[in-house]
Amino acid sequence: MELAAASNTDVTAGPRAAVTIRSPKREDGAAVWQLVADTASLDDNSMYCNLLQCSHFASTCAVAEMDGEIVGWISGYIPPEHPDTYFVWQVCVAEKARGRGLAKRLINAVLARRVCADVRRIQSTITSDNKPSWALFSSVAETLEADLARQAHFKRDTHFAGKHDTEFLVTIGPFGREALPVRSAA
Repeated sequence: MELAAASNTDVTAGPRAAVTIRSPKREDGAAVWQLVADTASLDDNSMYCNLLQCSHFASTCAVAEMDGEIVGWISGYIPPEHPDTYFVWQVCVAEKARGRGLAKRLINAVLARRVCADVRRIQSTITSDNKPSWALFSSVAETLEADLARQAHFKRDTHFAGKHDTEFLVTIGPFGREALPVRSAA
């Protein structure tokens, strides 16, 4: 993948419609909220949360567009206490854009940005039954030639009062920057 450093845009063409990966804008918040709401395996956030992610956290989030429609989303941030870690909050891809490796490309697009120059680890939380997320993060770890560790983080009874399955903290890394996609000069 080639990432345009100046615009944070990745345009991928092929036999199907081209997909553009870019930083989100405030105006994308409602479309992102709808995409997340339409993805049954994800917890809903308020639209206001997505608006904040698209504005305050735009440098560590990305959208994927196809024919002018947002079909992919990654939200994440760099925890202040761990500047070498990118925490992935949510990744989702619309049904019509699946099968293109888009979730992994969204992660790679964010990691290739200057804001992630010091990142050597990826973290996220995943429930044990979320097979697509486990497959995605296993694939990312394999590509980065890095270890993948998991441990219970937010427990069903302790943290969720029995109303949500345990979330396991997944940690990929450490990994070297040479394993990441190359940014183009353009």
